[in-house]
Amino acid sequence: MPLSPPVNRALRHRRAITAEAYLREDGLWDIEARLTDTKPRDIPLAGGGVRPQGEPLHDLWLRVTIDLRMNIVDAEACSDWVPYPTHCDTIGPAYRKLIGLNLMRGFRKAVRERLGSVEGCTHLTELAGVLPTTAIQAFAGDVFKTRDDGANDSNPEPPYQLHGCHALHFEGEVVRQFYPRWYGYQPKPRTSG
Repeated sequence: MPLSPPVNRALRHRRAITAEAYLREDGLWDIEARLTDTKPRDIPLAGGGVRPQGEPLHDLWLRVTIDLRMNIVDAEACSDWVPYPTHCDTIGPAYRKLIGLNLMRGFRKAVRERLGSVEGCTHLTELAGVLPTTAIQAFAGDVFKTRDDGANDSNPEPPYQLHGCHALHFEGEVVRQFYPRWYGYQPKPRTSG
């Protein structure tokens, strides 16, 4: 079902975010995200000159390399198009601060602490927010179990995605219908240790 029909309006800005995941030949994974901002009109730049209609105001890239536990083992960023050349495009090396973080454990908070405000680029830091869910989607079925293999598991764990969103909660109709063994399941409380 699409969004409701809007009132008459005029496009003023377009932001495109893409994210892709690649399994590398060495067994690691690259999660790569790109943010592109364009305008449907010429844009005068504060530093002088004009960015012609359709040319990017921003074209930014962020890549992290992760292991199977979602630990970041390498990171790089680059800024191909920016509004302040020789200034905005020098922040890429700061994104090496992502190395050592885990995409599933406090990642977004750690990114803000390490690269928020003047420590990073607002747009690259925002772009980092899509990395965890992109990795989860990439790992689904390849690294994470997403199907219920049956009741004979010696160490039964529910499929990874269950109880991770509204549609897949343990008391919901989707779980009752497609994962009946896990319907009503009560996860064990996690203990710190």
